[in-house]
This record gives sequence, structure tokens and C-alpha cells, in this order.
Amino acid sequence: MISYHSGVLDPTPRVFVSFFQKPGRLACQSRTRVHPSKPTEGIRTNKPDGIWHVDVTVVRLVNGSKAYIQAIIDNYSRRILAYRVSEKLEPASSAELLVKAYESRSEVGDQVDPQAVMVDGGIENFHSAVMKLVEEGLLALILAQTAVLFSNSMIEGFWRVMKHQWLFLNQLDSVSALERLVRYYVEEYNRNLPHSAFNGQTPDEMYFGHGDGVPEELAAARASARQVRLEANRELSCESCPNLAMAVNG
Repeated sequence: MISYHSGVLDPTPRVFVSFFQKPGRLACQSRTRVHPSKPTEGIRTNKPDGIWHVDVTVVRLVNGSKAYIQAIIDNYSRRILAYRVSEKLEPASSAELLVKAYESRSEVGDQVDPQAVMVDGGIENFHSAVMKLVEEGLLALILAQTAVLFSNSMIEGFWRVMKHQWLFLNQLDSVSALERLVRYYVEEYNRNLPHSAFNGQTPDEMYFGHGDGVPEELAAARASARQVRLEANRELSCESCPNLAMAVNG
């Protein structure tokens, strides 16, 4: 049987061994990784509006229909600069979102033309309206995993968190309900949700540059809370155990 499938008529021991030495013939045989290892960290800028990421995601409603959410996120602050919820994926909407974000750029950012925008290969990112903005010198498109080695994972990570920690916990029965939920989450995310990468600062505080004192305030609050907790724990005692404070002092 082995000689038949391998095209060899004489299954000598040498042929037998060489047959099973080919990659994939044995389940326990290790395989060489074909694709290069993915980078552990993507592109990072040191000022707001250095690079934007734009992407679209699909959400299925309870009646089986689809809705589309398109958004632009700032690389430095991870702030959602503009978003749109619609029943259909309209390629021209990308240009409208980009213009909206462009007109509201932060004063503490680079504000350098053309504005760098990382996109994927979706048709909405290469619409004639978007290409017109590129020709006018307002935007410069960076194609993820083609022009650069990095993916568009920052905006994709935002989709994952918003969907699984908020949208999928609610009743998605209409596009208007979805739009209301997205609006609430984006406002809370930008204004009130502290980010561990920024030592507790929110995306708004990072983008507009008015949260420099937040890390120090949070560090002081943590130290104070820890001291109060230690003192409260040391005062705890029961009938069977001596007072901890007396044991420590004694």
C-alpha cells in the first residue's frame, strides 16, 4: 500500500523510512512555521493625530439582518474620533468620516498634512471620494500588512471589546437601538473609561492633553487606600485570637 501511493514499486526499508520522513506524514512530527511571527506591538506614535486607524465591522441583529459600524481611532490616545452606524455599507461614508475627524483634530497634536491613515484592503477605503482627499493632500493612506508589516489591530481590538463587553449583552433588535448603544459606549469610552496603557488616563485626557496629573493622583489614592486597609485589618480580632495590633506592638 505504501509503495503504491508513493509511486515506488519496491518498498525497501530505506524507502519506508524516507516516506515517513516527509513533512506531515506523522502527526507527531514538528512542522516548520511558514509565516513569520507576528509583531507583539504595532505602530505607536508620540503625539495625537500621528496616525489614524479606520475600519468597519458587521453586527448581526436578532432578526438576522446586518448592520455596519465604521469608526476612526487615534493611534496615540486610542480615542474614537468619528463613527457611523448604518444598515448598508456605503463606501462614500469613509470620506465623510475622515473629513469629520480631520476638521476636529486636536490642538496638541501634529496637525501635519497629509494626515496618515492606516486602512485595510476594503473597497470603502479606496472609494473615489477618499482618493480625492488623498489627491488634495489631506490624507496619506497606509495599507496594513502591505505598506507596513503591522496589522490594523488597534481598531480591531476596540471592536472586540465593545461587542463582547457591551453590545452582545443588550437586545440588538434594530439599527436605531444599535446606534443608541454605540453612541453611549463611545461617549463613556472616550470620557470616563481609564486605560491601563495610560496609567489611568482616559482617551479624551490623552488626546486633549489635560490629564497629566491623573497618574500621580491615582498612585496617591492607591497608597492611601492601602494604608487604610492595613490599619483596618490590624484592628480585627476575635475571642480566640489576641488583638493583632497588641501582638505587633508587644
